[in-house]
Amino acid sequence: MAIARPVRALGLAAVVMWCFFIWQLFQPTASPMGAVKTKLSSTESDPNLDPTGEPEGILTYASGEYAPGPAGTARINATLLALVRNEELDGMLQAMRDLERTWNKKFNYPWTFFNDVPFSDEFKKKTQAETKAECRYEVIPKEHWEVPSWINDDLFRESTQILKEKNVQYADKVSYHQMCRWNSGMFYKHPALANMQYYWRVEPKVHFFCDVDYDVFRYMQDNNKTYGFTINLYDSPESIPTLWPETHKFITEHPEYVHENNAMNWLTDKTRRPGHYEKANGYSTCHFWSNFEIADMSFWRSKAYEDYFNHLDRAGGFFYERWGDAPVHSIALGLFEDKNRIHWFRDIGYQHIPFFNCPNSPKCKGCVTGRFTDGEAWLNKEDCRPNWFKYVGMG
Repeated sequence: MAIARPVRALGLAAVVMWCFFIWQLFQPTASPMGAVKTKLSSTESDPNLDPTGEPEGILTYASGEYAPGPAGTARINATLLALVRNEELDGMLQAMRDLERTWNKKFNYPWTFFNDVPFSDEFKKKTQAETKAECRYEVIPKEHWEVPSWINDDLFRESTQILKEKNVQYADKVSYHQMCRWNSGMFYKHPALANMQYYWRVEPKVHFFCDVDYDVFRYMQDNNKTYGFTINLYDSPESIPTLWPETHKFITEHPEYVHENNAMNWLTDKTRRPGHYEKANGYSTCHFWSNFEIADMSFWRSKAYEDYFNHLDRAGGFFYERWGDAPVHSIALGLFEDKNRIHWFRDIGYQHIPFFNCPNSPKCKGCVTGRFTDGEAWLNKEDCRPNWFKYVGMG
């Protein structure tokens, strides 16, 4: 028997409604700003969620031989290092309090402060009051700070305008370009560091959350480490479009500098952020966030790094683009050093807004275990640690 037309219509409507209901249940969720996934994938787990202890290897603990002054015979040639302005005093004091509380009050390594102008008496008095260790106050030589003579002023102005149109941060701040260049290839040439081998870079307003009971500088020395980091990020590809092409030119001319156990895969991975790889012309843009770095200056003073820095310096990208010390240091380490000599200090809790390294340890307080950022959710996609773990490991 034929079904009446109104009944057929009702049946069709019911089918359509049921299909719509099923689609609503299982439709894919959109991510903000058309974003790349914002968390580690289901096959990746954040190792900061796992219990974290001290690193493996030879560790040296505090003793009376680390007392302030000449009695501290256990200290090696190392310093805490800060590039800071007089007007950043409050932020510097906060960072010093954190690091003195969690580490340096046990070891009393000296603080070396750098500025392009002389430090004020107030800066000296208040910073020295935060530590029993020696504080040194140094002025950067003009020849290390000024814009090099080969940089064309007109081209610089035109280039910064292009960078601004691409929303590259600090593009028109000459002092920011100078800072990046100084941190990349000048700081370790300062006479005040001539007898120093290791440094721990500290910036104003950063936070340290975890008690560290071993001498990190001796850890680097005794365990044959060149560089230590906490946070590993993607860079803005718009700020460094010719950095990798210039690097490629350099290693083509100097293949002897490329270490056989390098981290090239980390530097050139294109699967996670293909857009970055394309815009940066073959560079993943992964880098160690160098506002925290513990390093052996012997690497920066090596012929390979000096030749590389001079090549980049002459290319002009510190000013015509916005090459930062973080990608420059990271590319050099990834190419010219044994990747096993680069260490993730997972046990050092650290924050530089808006990113964290917060391990799962009873020695830590004040940060959320495993939190990468307390900013917008899309900032999680800036995390390049999974690539480092994939290609190098967690040592």
